Amino acid sequence: MDGRKTGGALDAAQLGAELGDRATLVQFSSAFCQPCRATRRTLAEVAAMVEGVAHVEIDAEANLELVRGLRISRTPTVLVLDAAGRIVRRAAGQPRTADVVSALGQAM
Repeated sequence: MDGRKTGGALDAAQLGAELGDRATLVQFSSAFCQPCRATRRTLAEVAAMVEGVAHVEIDAEANLELVRGLRISRTPTVLVLDAAGRIVRRAAGQPRTADVVSALGQAM
């Protein structure tokens, strides 16, 4: 995940799901996005491996206000949130497992 660092914070109401105790992987996807499917598998695997990490997938088309507010311009886009919901990493495109684990290290 070579995306830039960014500020801001998200909460459970905005995400439609609870934050992880230690970190949250937020994935913005669209229905016909092939890389989104692979990203879903990668993030779910990492969340299952690391205690206290949640994976939340958000349909970009159904949540345009949030997408615009966060300046999401393509899918998949992944945000890594710390325990307080602050955005600590952001990357567009399909991430590698090692990059996701590394980004989580910065969030926890």
